[in-house]
Amino acid sequence: MFVGIDVGTSVVKASAFDEDGAVTAVVSEPTRLDVRDGRVEQDVDEVYDAVGTVLGTLTADAAPAFVGLTGQGDGVWLVDEHARPVRRALSWMDGRAVDVVAEWTADGVAEKVFRRTGNTMFPGCPAPALAWLDRHEPEALDAAATAGYCKDVVFQRFTGIRATDVSDASVPFLDPRTRTYDEGAIAACGLTHRRDLLAPIGDPLPAGESAAFGLRPGTPVAGGPFDLPACAIGAGVTERGDGLLIIGTTLACQVVIDTLDLSGEPTGFHLALPSPGRWLRAMPAMVGTAALDWVLTTTGVRHDEVSDLLGQSPPGARGVGVLPYFAPSGERAPFVEPRARAELSGISLETTRADLVRATCEGIAYAARHCLEAAGLTGELAVCGGGTKSDAWLRLFADVLGRPLRIAGGEVGARGAVLAAADRFGVGLDVAAWTRPEGVREPDSGRSAFYAEGYAAYLERVSDARERWQNAAGSAA
Repeated sequence: MFVGIDVGTSVVKASAFDEDGAVTAVVSEPTRLDVRDGRVEQDVDEVYDAVGTVLGTLTADAAPAFVGLTGQGDGVWLVDEHARPVRRALSWMDGRAVDVVAEWTADGVAEKVFRRTGNTMFPGCPAPALAWLDRHEPEALDAAATAGYCKDVVFQRFTGIRATDVSDASVPFLDPRTRTYDEGAIAACGLTHRRDLLAPIGDPLPAGESAAFGLRPGTPVAGGPFDLPACAIGAGVTERGDGLLIIGTTLACQVVIDTLDLSGEPTGFHLALPSPGRWLRAMPAMVGTAALDWVLTTTGVRHDEVSDLLGQSPPGARGVGVLPYFAPSGERAPFVEPRARAELSGISLETTRADLVRATCEGIAYAARHCLEAAGLTGELAVCGGGTKSDAWLRLFADVLGRPLRIAGGEVGARGAVLAAADRFGVGLDVAAWTRPEGVREPDSGRSAFYAEGYAAYLERVSDARERWQNAAGSAA
């Protein structure tokens, strides 16, 4: 048995796999988010206890050969030398550092860091979050030994080893060429005096042994990569030009690259993979199922009605169009626009709920195409996430993207954590079998041609909207 633990934002899962990659058991435990006034925090001990609950239940009757850890990225998890919290963790969704990001964008710090590391800034990114804490809660940083990432706190509590991996270290301080911290980027953010809070980088993955929560003494444990790269590995997305679309609360669009180009508009991320010379060009857009959820709630539509409603409105939604930028923090990929807002057009008294639902689903799919093209997709495309549960929406995605979609196997993040750990420990698993897709959704050529024209119109609408948003920002200044 091989165990992968995925410490998500709201759910912690432990998944067991057999030697052929089949999922034999999954145990999950919810965790809470404290959301108030734009601040999003988590109780570190509660998250760790949830890990213990799922792992203890999963391994009660069998001992795993090893454990691979993955989890949510970004944010700031402040802990002491024993990985005990000195304050609640700042989530990647936390918005308190928005003024820091605005300041760094205006004075060129954000672009300078991007040119060095290939990673953009947003409020929940560790650099601006650390800068905010340094300005407003310096005593918390003084008390901490590590400003770490979620899975790294779990890894240290398991093994006693203080470390992170190259993927989590990527955002935003890793030099993608040397796979070490970029001291110039740290200095640009004014954080050199807090440099010691960054954990050593275990390249490609930190590894140790643990007997935590009933594990057999000496059980190998690998820390990382974090959830976005882990999902790519678990979906078999490892070759240059291949991509992964995660249809979740947000759209996480990723493409494997083997050359770096840090020119162009500063947006998205370059995430180092365990294999040197490989990165994920990631465009994690704020657009996603949360946008559809808002439309469903507002129109009184249940989730189980979406597929039927997609069949009741034709491609193009009878002229209704949606720019699906519903996130209050704006957009971060494939462009950075804090003032981006959703727009609905083409609505009349004849517009139906089906039209609104289809237009929203089409708008999200157009956003995915925009992100994947910006990331450099040229090869095969895998897909995973909660949005894959709607086969009708999946087929719409295939039509809009104009390419087949390989549906990744179950528990893709935990699967990737196990495969990365197996490689770290020299355990030979059949990667092709472990990453074999559950199915493929082919595009319809006629609808794809229709959507190609719709996508061109979508890009024009985005360009016009960005000009308005930027003008509004200038007027406000």
